[in-house]
Amino acid sequence: MINTNFFINILRFTLLVLVQVMVFNRLNFFGFINPMVYILFLYWFPIKENRVAFIGLSFLLGLSIDFFSDTMAFHAAATATIAYLRPAIMRFVFGINLEFQSFKLGNATKAQQITFLALLIIVHHFVFFTLEIFSFSNMLLILKKVFATGLATLILCMLFNTLFSVEKE
Repeated sequence: MINTNFFINILRFTLLVLVQVMVFNRLNFFGFINPMVYILFLYWFPIKENRVAFIGLSFLLGLSIDFFSDTMAFHAAATATIAYLRPAIMRFVFGINLEFQSFKLGNATKAQQITFLALLIIVHHFVFFTLEIFSFSNMLLILKKVFATGLATLILCMLFNTLFSVEKE
């Protein structure tokens, strides 16, 4: 029998794609800032799940956003990259605590959670904007977009995380 985590993840996947495509892709703060809140799926996905399935789902998530945004698989490449790097980022942020069987993201300190989310966003945005601009001569533009869009994404993701987190204590 399929557990409830499967249905929760399918619901999150679907809702985040819809919210990203219908709301946040249409926003243009200061002419270039479009928050990418669908990254929350990669943040919320269970830690101990199958890694290959996670990378595949992440690629599918990015491809879904690309399909509706007409961005030539930039989102797919960026989400697959952070899905692949997520265990290394988690080891960096959570250290030895990650090795325990009972580790849950909700049990980590708020600073660790924010750092983890911020690193996911920075890596994602750096890959995405590097592919989008595709010119290292425009590195300042890439960094400007990573910083501005990343900050907006982090603020909105933290807001959504506090509003819609499953684990209430």
